[in-house]
Amino acid sequence: MSKKPDRNDPCHCGSGKKYKNCHMEKDQDGTSSKIGLIGIAVALILGFVLVGIALSGGDAQQDCPPGTSWSAEHGHCH
Repeated sequence: MSKKPDRNDPCHCGSGKKYKNCHMEKDQDGTSSKIGLIGIAVALILGFVLVGIALSGGDAQQDCPPGTSWSAEHGHCH
């Protein structure tokens, strides 16, 4: 993997300009857009998980040991 050029290094495109005056802004835009896409993907996945939890009800009767019953009011077996 090649080293990222410093601001005052010659640009990698061969223009003869300093990197900061040529491709630095374009290269940084690509990085920020990738981070933005990753953030959107994480938010969508989290949203789907939360919707799945909400649709599953969450109040479903739990498996209790024999001789006990689930108490929705208390959230445990009696």
